[in-house]
Amino acid sequence: MRKVVLPLLMSLVGCMPGNMSDTASRGFVQDTVAPTGLPPLKVFTSTQPTRPTRSNRDIARDFLELSFNLESGRELPALTRFEHPISVRLTGAPPASLLPDLTRLIYRMKTEAGLNVSLTRASDANITVQAVSRAEIRKSLPSAACFVVPNISDISEYKAARRTAKTNWALLRNREKLAIFVPNDASPQEVRDCLHEELAQAIGPLNDLYRLPDSVFNDDNIHTVLTGFDMLILRAYYAPELRTGMSKRQVAAVLPTVLARLNPAGENISPQRTAPTPRSYITAVQTALGPGSSMPQRRKAAQKALDISRAFGWQDHRRAFAHYAMGRIASQTNSAEALKQFQAADQFYARTPNTGLHRAYIASQLASHALSQGNGVRALSLVNPAIHVARRHENAALLSTLMLLRAEALELTGRSSEARHVRLDSLGWARYGFGSDWAVRAKMREIAALSPTRG
Repeated sequence: MRKVVLPLLMSLVGCMPGNMSDTASRGFVQDTVAPTGLPPLKVFTSTQPTRPTRSNRDIARDFLELSFNLESGRELPALTRFEHPISVRLTGAPPASLLPDLTRLIYRMKTEAGLNVSLTRASDANITVQAVSRAEIRKSLPSAACFVVPNISDISEYKAARRTAKTNWALLRNREKLAIFVPNDASPQEVRDCLHEELAQAIGPLNDLYRLPDSVFNDDNIHTVLTGFDMLILRAYYAPELRTGMSKRQVAAVLPTVLARLNPAGENISPQRTAPTPRSYITAVQTALGPGSSMPQRRKAAQKALDISRAFGWQDHRRAFAHYAMGRIASQTNSAEALKQFQAADQFYARTPNTGLHRAYIASQLASHALSQGNGVRALSLVNPAIHVARRHENAALLSTLMLLRAEALELTGRSSEARHVRLDSLGWARYGFGSDWAVRAKMREIAALSPTRG
C-alpha cells in the first residue's frame, strides 16, 4: 500500500497500488490573489537533492528488493523497464499546478537520473497521466488517492480490466503502455506527491521498503518528492548493463559494477545490513494510521508496531515511526502520553542518519505542545531549524505549518510585527500544501488555538 500513513493529520489516503495482491499502485504556477484575500499560491523553483550516503552493497540489496518484489511481498520473475525513449502525456481535467509540476519532474528525471523521457500530446504515449476526481478514483479503488496500472490509458478501462492478467504487474513482461490516475480536486502538493511516486513506479521499481530513511519508496510518506537516492535507483535501473527479462541473479551479478560507476563514494562506506521489516510491522502501521479502523483498533495496532520494534531491538527510524504513530493516536485523548511518545520518536530519529525531515515533523508536534504551555522561546528553538529542512525538501504543508507555529511563538515572545509578517508569508505555502481556502483557514485556526493567549 502506498501513502497510507499521513503526517500532520491530513485526512486523505494517498497513493496505493491497484489490485494490491499483484499490482503496483501516489516550477512556477500562474495564480492570482484568492477571492477571499489570501496571498498568491507559492511554489518551489529549485531542488536540492542529497546524494545517498550508504554503502553500495546496501544500495544493491535495496535495488534488488525494490525491483524484484511487489508491495504485497510477491516476487517478480524478471526485470521489466522501457527499452526505448519514454513519452508521457497529460489528459483529463488537470488543475493549474499539475502541468508545471509534471514538466519539472520530467526535467529532474532527465538531468538527475539520465532518463530519456519527454512530454508529448500524442495519443500513443507510453505513460498517460490522467487527472480525474477523487470520487472517480475511489470508485475504482476505494482506499486510493492515486495509482498506476499497466496496459490501459483511461480510468474508464480499469473496472473491466482490474482483476485480469492485463493489469497484473506480476504477469507483466514488457513495459509499453501504462496509466497513472491522480486527483484533480486535491491540494497541489497532494497531486504532486502522487505524481512523483507513481511516475517513478511506472518507470522503475514497484516495491516500497520501510527500512529506507531517504526515499519515496517507503510507505511512511515522510519524503514527498524524489530524493537523491531515488534518482540513483532510477539511473541504475536504466543502466546499459541491464535489460528487460533479466533475472534477479543476473541483475545481482552486474549491479556492483553499475553502482561503482554511478556512485563511487558508496564503494568506501561500510555496509549496515539493516534487518528486514516483517509484514506484521507493516500491517500494524497501516492499521494504526491508515483508513477504516476504529480508535481502539488504531491504538492496539500502534502498540503492536512498537512491540515488534522493541522485540527486534530496532534503534532506527522504524522504531521512531512506531513511537510517532503512538503519539499521533495518543494526541486525541492524552497530551502527556503523546508528548512522551513524540520525544521518544525524536530520540530514535536523532540516532539514524538521513532523518532530518523526519525530525522536522516531530518538531512540529513538540512545538505545538510548547505553544500550548505558553513557552514561545522553546517553540521557536524547535521550529526555526525545521523550517529550513521543510523548505529544502519542498514540503509546503509542513513548511506552512511550521511557519504558522513560529508566528504564534513570536506573538508569545512579544514580537507581534514579525509574527504578522511570518504568518502572511506562510499562507502562500499553505495554499500549495493544503489547497482550498477553507483548509488553509482551518489550519490557521487550529494553530492559533494552541496559544493560551487566544483563550
